[in-house]
Amino acid sequence: MPRSTRSTLAICGTAIVILSGCSNPDNQQRGVLTGSSPVGVQGTRSTQDSATTEALVTAEGLRHSGNLDEALAEFERVIETNPLMTVAYMGAGDIYREQGDFASAEQRYGTAAKIEPRNFDAQYYHGFALQMLNRFQDAIRAYLRALSIRPNDFDANLNLAMSYLDLDEPTQSLPYAQRSIALRPDSGPAHANLAAVYAAIGRHELAVSEYQQAADLMELGPDILLNMADALGYLERYAEMSATLEQLLRIEASPAAWERMGKAKFKLRQYDSSLEAFNKSVEMDATYYPAYNGVGVCLLNKYLWSEQQDVRAREAAVASLRRSLQIEPGQPRILELVRRYGG
Repeated sequence: MPRSTRSTLAICGTAIVILSGCSNPDNQQRGVLTGSSPVGVQGTRSTQDSATTEALVTAEGLRHSGNLDEALAEFERVIETNPLMTVAYMGAGDIYREQGDFASAEQRYGTAAKIEPRNFDAQYYHGFALQMLNRFQDAIRAYLRALSIRPNDFDANLNLAMSYLDLDEPTQSLPYAQRSIALRPDSGPAHANLAAVYAAIGRHELAVSEYQQAADLMELGPDILLNMADALGYLERYAEMSATLEQLLRIEASPAAWERMGKAKFKLRQYDSSLEAFNKSVEMDATYYPAYNGVGVCLLNKYLWSEQQDVRAREAAVASLRRSLQIEPGQPRILELVRRYGG
C-alpha cells in the first residue's frame, strides 16, 4: 500500500495539511509495505516455524487477491500464536488502515514499533495512524523516531510538517516542510504545504510563490485555492485574489469562497458585485457570520454615499450586523458599528 497524505484546511492562513489516503501520485513512491518488512524480523526469526511461515504466505496471498477479511484473520491468528512476529502486526495494521479503521491500525503498528524500534515502516505508519486519529503530538513523536532511522524520507518529513501545523506550530513545521521540497522539488503537495507554513508565519509573498509552484505541478483543490486567495488578500493583490476565487467557484462554491469574493470585489470598488457575493454566502449558510458583516458594511457604505439619506440601507445594515453578533458575540469592531449606526 503506498504511503499517502490527506488534506485539511485551516482558514485565514493557518495551514493546509496534505494527508489523504493514496489519492495523490506524488506521494506514492513506496510499494506494498510487506515488501520491505522481512518475514522473521529482528528478534523473532528463531521463533518462526514452518506453520507460521505458511500462515504468513497465505495471509499475503489473500491480501493481494483482495480477500482482506480473510487475510486479516490469518494475520491475527499468527499474532495469537507468535506475539513477537512484527511482520504479522504490520500486515494486520496495513489492512486496518486500508479499511479506514485507524484505531486498530494504530494498535497494531504501535506494537510492531515497540517490538522492533528500528523498523522504519512500523514507526512511520504508527505516526500516520496517530495523525489520522488527530493525535498530533503522539504522531510527531512517532515521525521523529522514523526520521531518526531514515532522516531523508520524503513522506515522514512532509507528514511531520503537517502534524506541527495541525498543532498550530508553524515555526516547528518549517524545516521539515522545506526539507520535503529539497527531497522532492517536483511535488505539488509539498509546495502547497510549504505555502501554508509560510502563510501561517506571515510570509505571504513566499506563500503565494509556493502556491504558484504547486499550481504548475498539480491541479489545485478548493482548500488550497481558498488559502491562496487569502494570501493574495494579505498582499492587497485583489485582482489576483478575485481571479483565484473565480477559479475556485467554478470548481466548488462555498460560503467562505463567496465571502472572500465579496471582500475582493469591495477592495476593487466593485460594490454591487461585492454585495451580491456576500448575499450568496449568506444564502448558502445562514450561520456564516463573516458574510453578514460584509453585507452590513456594503449597506452602510450605501447609506453614507447617500449623504445619510438612505435610511432603509442603514436599517438593513444594522440588522445584518446584529445578526452576525447573535451568531458570534465576540466582535468588538462590529459591536461598535451597531452602536454608532443603530440609534
